Amino acid sequence: MKQLYLLTLLALVFSTLTAQDLPLALNEYKFTVVKKSGATPVENQNKSGTCWVYSANSFFESELLRMGKQPADLSEMYVVRAGYLERARNYVRRQGAAAFGQGAETHDVLQLVRKHGIVPESVYSGFPSGQDKPVHGEMEAVLKAITEAVIKMPDGKLSDQWFKAYTGALDGYMGAPPAKFSVGEKEFTPQTYFQSLGINLDDYVPLTSYAHHPFYKPFILEVSDNWSNGIFYNVPIDELVQIADNAVDRGFSIVWATDISEKTFSAKEGLAVWPEKSWADMSAEERNAWAKAPVKEKVVGQDERQQGFDELTTTDDHGMHITGVVTDQNGTRYYIVKNSWGTVHEQMGGYIYVSQPYFRCKTMSMLVHKDAIPAALRKKLGL
Repeated sequence: MKQLYLLTLLALVFSTLTAQDLPLALNEYKFTVVKKSGATPVENQNKSGTCWVYSANSFFESELLRMGKQPADLSEMYVVRAGYLERARNYVRRQGAAAFGQGAETHDVLQLVRKHGIVPESVYSGFPSGQDKPVHGEMEAVLKAITEAVIKMPDGKLSDQWFKAYTGALDGYMGAPPAKFSVGEKEFTPQTYFQSLGINLDDYVPLTSYAHHPFYKPFILEVSDNWSNGIFYNVPIDELVQIADNAVDRGFSIVWATDISEKTFSAKEGLAVWPEKSWADMSAEERNAWAKAPVKEKVVGQDERQQGFDELTTTDDHGMHITGVVTDQNGTRYYIVKNSWGTVHEQMGGYIYVSQPYFRCKTMSMLVHKDAIPAALRKKLGL
């Protein structure tokens, strides 16, 4: 009875936190909610390139809410630590001809959890004593230095100890996670805890839209953070938008990877739009106006998307979590996007409204449940 009470209390706490009312007015923008799914509280990746796991964990926490399962606060740093273990093995085996950094792709979370399991935040924070947010610059530099030293093979071959030494350095910064732990009255390992969540990783599909590979086929997306050479299913941009809209309209959420380098993406303003005029062609008055009231936006096609990718003006910058849709007074759709930078905007908190034209132009990839993909497109993709 006591455990049931605690679980009920936890569910009530999460339902209160996920019922956050986002503003329906920002300056002269007026918004109407079309659809909003449940989401856990905004977190802060702080001084770390870990958006890939913050966005994915947020997504899976929302999946638990969507499926009516017990709410959970999943440990981001447990997955980050597992990623550093696998990244080091990959880097050494490729003798340094691979990416080694803080970034990764959403599919890496799926593969890491599949192999290593996962734990609640309460069991493993991954922060040193006295720290409550990640700071990973020094850690990354030290870990990379170890792998660089190893691949030089000063003794003519790799020793059996290099990975133990590397793991020791990693745990010096993050701490070693427990092999067993208790939640309530049950004991788990990371693998059995993940199994208890009831999430089937085979249900999730990574998608992108670029014309240098055939549509409706998977390919390895050529971005530096794709260190594990994961595949993405390729669809035309019109159909990528169709999938996104079908997903949110049916109550699913989306992991979204995008370029955030544009001047018209602003967490401080709580908005991202894609004006018809380029930033270089705008007057000073126009540059000051886009965040104050709706502006005419450009609808980008497949060729222009491809040009941005090929010219490296569209790059794989950041991962976030789409949790719904609003429309402005002109009928333009905006995705409700949960960020991982803590509270940035007084009204929006850690959220941002992203216009569909911006999404259409700057999306690098996304991850959705397969049931969020319209049946005809699933058939084309062979899913």
